[in-house]
Amino acid sequence: MKNVAFHNLGCKVNSYELDVVQQNFVKRGYIIVPFDQIADIYVINTCTVTNIADRKSRQMIRRAKKQNPRALVVALGCYVQTGKEDALQDSDIDIAIGNNKKKDTVEIVEAYLQKHLPVKAAREAGTNYIVETTDGTQDHVTGAIDETKAAYAMGAIDETKAAYAMGAIDEAKAAYAMGTIDEAKADHVSGTAHETERNIIDINHTHEYEEMKLEQTGEHTRAYIKIQDGCNQFCSYCIIPFARGRVRSRLPEDICEEIRGLADKGYCEFVLTGIHISSYGVDFEDKITLLDLILQIREIGGVKRIRLGSLEPRIVTEEFASALGKIDEICPHFHLSLQSGCDETLKRMNRRYTAAEYKEGVDRLRKYFTNPAITTDVIVGFPGETDREFERTEAFLRETDFFEMHIFPYSARKGTVAAGMKEQVEGEVKKNRSRRLLALEKEQSKEYRKQFVGQEETVLFEEMKEIEGKFYQIGHTKRYVKVAKETLDDLSGRLIQGKIIGMLNDEMLLME
Repeated sequence: MKNVAFHNLGCKVNSYELDVVQQNFVKRGYIIVPFDQIADIYVINTCTVTNIADRKSRQMIRRAKKQNPRALVVALGCYVQTGKEDALQDSDIDIAIGNNKKKDTVEIVEAYLQKHLPVKAAREAGTNYIVETTDGTQDHVTGAIDETKAAYAMGAIDETKAAYAMGAIDEAKAAYAMGTIDEAKADHVSGTAHETERNIIDINHTHEYEEMKLEQTGEHTRAYIKIQDGCNQFCSYCIIPFARGRVRSRLPEDICEEIRGLADKGYCEFVLTGIHISSYGVDFEDKITLLDLILQIREIGGVKRIRLGSLEPRIVTEEFASALGKIDEICPHFHLSLQSGCDETLKRMNRRYTAAEYKEGVDRLRKYFTNPAITTDVIVGFPGETDREFERTEAFLRETDFFEMHIFPYSARKGTVAAGMKEQVEGEVKKNRSRRLLALEKEQSKEYRKQFVGQEETVLFEEMKEIEGKFYQIGHTKRYVKVAKETLDDLSGRLIQGKIIGMLNDEMLLME
């Protein structure tokens, strides 16, 4: 039985998709091994959100091939989708599978193996490998004989037919597979250096949602549920619409069926994720909304918590915030992507809202939820960002007061509008601005956590950790604040209420 190793790069959507891919391999009887071990097949789910992500994707592909040069290396996802020509010419990639084809990965791999493995097996086994000739007869050939002898052994058929009989490859590759010529010579005779099998669709012209169903996750308490794919926003710095295509929403009945199955297995918290979940339902004729979906999910038995992935600020209307506030299962933890607190910068980013409109959304959430955890993303050093624009952003962040902020120095992404903008900000300036905002983030985050000391909180515990020689159960509150409880008991998967008696460290509360 073959060993398979998996590695994921990028977002929670990627993670969900690779979980399903891995699940499908397990169902076929493959053995899963860690990525740093020798495997027969390596599957890398790639990311392309930045040029650095592209580089990391290539590095992991090379690492896999270096660990086992004979292994089958499969590259999935966004890097393949946007850099398809580079991926197809990469000699370390045997199979390239783009987005909207991941669900077929195991079938694509097995078809590839069925096509290419017979001659490889002949070479490696050395004896008694049966091939079927074009006339329907069978003969025994070995990996030790050259193509002329193979042709003779198979009834004096020519080299082309011999190659065809052994897997529909050309005669030079057949010769290489039988161990008679080296790979370079085979490449020279064939006329091609390396041919990566292509499984990439035109993602920008598909309206089909790629249905996948998760039955188990690596986490045993919280499940991420993909509800849509694609994005129609086209922010000037972002390549993702070209990697993921247009908005395609998953049918609510399929989402609910998946959640129902996971809830039956003991999962009680569900995180709704996607590329742009605020657009959920816009492609449906009956215009089902994200709120409609949430109301259906809350009716499923066993669902104790519903957590939302990243939201577009404009979705937080009075109606939306008010309705969410009446749903007990909703976690008061909202990630509203900001990127900049300066209107001029937001306009260059093509973000389609103002800083004031963003703040109105935050205020609405604070109106209907008690002390909600508001988190965000901020890009510093976007092209054209002056000192004055940055200071406006810094002041806005201080005024809004977040639980957590993810601070990213702007990184030009090839193929985006922003990469071609003039007035690119110098690296040292971006570093200094990042340091200032990271210091602000640390200060605000610590103050937010301290508010819960002395209060009763319910925690969903997830795992055991040893910290400075003591053992703690670690989990999260509904606001996604991390909490530790000193105990040797296994509380994983349990919702426990208790008093917060202090802070274990700057990032973790301590329960009595």
